[in-house]
Amino acid sequence: MPSSQFADSTAVMRRALDIAAEGVGRVEPNPPVGAVIVDDQLNTIAEGRHERFGGPHAEVNALAAAGDRAAGQTLFVTLEPCSHHGKTPPCAQAVIDAGIAKVVAAMADPSPHTAGKGFAQLRKAGISVEVGLLEPEARRLVAPFLKLLTTGLPYVHGKWAMTLDGKIASRSGHSQWISGPEARAIVHALRGRMDGVIVGSGTAAADDPLLTARPPGPRVATRIVVDSAARLSPESQLVQTIVEAPVLIAAGKNADPAAVERLRAGGIEVAQFDETASGHVPLRPLLEELGRRQFTNVLIEGGGGLLGSFFDEQLVEEVHVFVAPKIVGGHAAVAAVGGEGLERIPELPSLEDPEIETAGGDVYIHGRIRA
Repeated sequence: MPSSQFADSTAVMRRALDIAAEGVGRVEPNPPVGAVIVDDQLNTIAEGRHERFGGPHAEVNALAAAGDRAAGQTLFVTLEPCSHHGKTPPCAQAVIDAGIAKVVAAMADPSPHTAGKGFAQLRKAGISVEVGLLEPEARRLVAPFLKLLTTGLPYVHGKWAMTLDGKIASRSGHSQWISGPEARAIVHALRGRMDGVIVGSGTAAADDPLLTARPPGPRVATRIVVDSAARLSPESQLVQTIVEAPVLIAAGKNADPAAVERLRAGGIEVAQFDETASGHVPLRPLLEELGRRQFTNVLIEGGGGLLGSFFDEQLVEEVHVFVAPKIVGGHAAVAAVGGEGLERIPELPSLEDPEIETAGGDVYIHGRIRA
């Protein structure tokens, strides 16, 4: 823990948010939360974060680190302390028992079992409570949690690597490798914090991908193939590596029963959906099923048709795009995002406050889709 005196309250909360972000990928479907305890001169006393699902919450870890020094001090926390018994005891009571004098929270917890009850409990005990410091930043951090909580759907990330002219494969279908090793390392880290990685049947057949995180991350994503006819080859790498990570086939109810049974015999789970009028697996019901499984973050890795369908239905919240300084050209080369697309160029940028950085020789652009 850095030993420091903060310049102001905003700096303390930024530190709490930074700590909270370290829990991403480790705490889902819970939200990542960070906490910092300071004295009246804003000197650091202790800090903590929610480290793993089912483990102690951020406030409890910070209070444990502070010990008797917590009494009479101020707790900064990125989310309202919980007031209910879940996998762990309520944090609000732990804050009261520790003798904390003031709580500064970035945002209220919208969960029905908390929703202001934690703040009410603290105030009833005579603790001063302030809410709203850096709330927009806190909401961005817990956006996947909020999406699952309020809609029952996972937070959807779109990812692709493309050439300078916007292609993800040449006219012959060749696509390896567009981006360099540094970009691919970022993708592996991204996979390692997902609950699911989704590709279309065409990508699964053409690329025969593994879709695992290498090296492994904090989560093991279920590898999902949107394959209406259940045609994934039993010889594919996905099937052959079933012991490394689960595989789920999203198939249509009209898929050949023999094909479905072959996959199931290989240890593959097959979920079947009523097909759309065009014979495709419907995307929203698929996401609803993943939400019922408490998937919080899912990554769409392609191909262009599947990405385009997700964009057409406005189901993508965030994108991760790698642009390589390569030019392919050709009318028959595959575009990054297919589907119907928009009729007009958007007046505003499609991303809110995008972050742009280099990854070796490539450019990495990532950000949230503008609402």
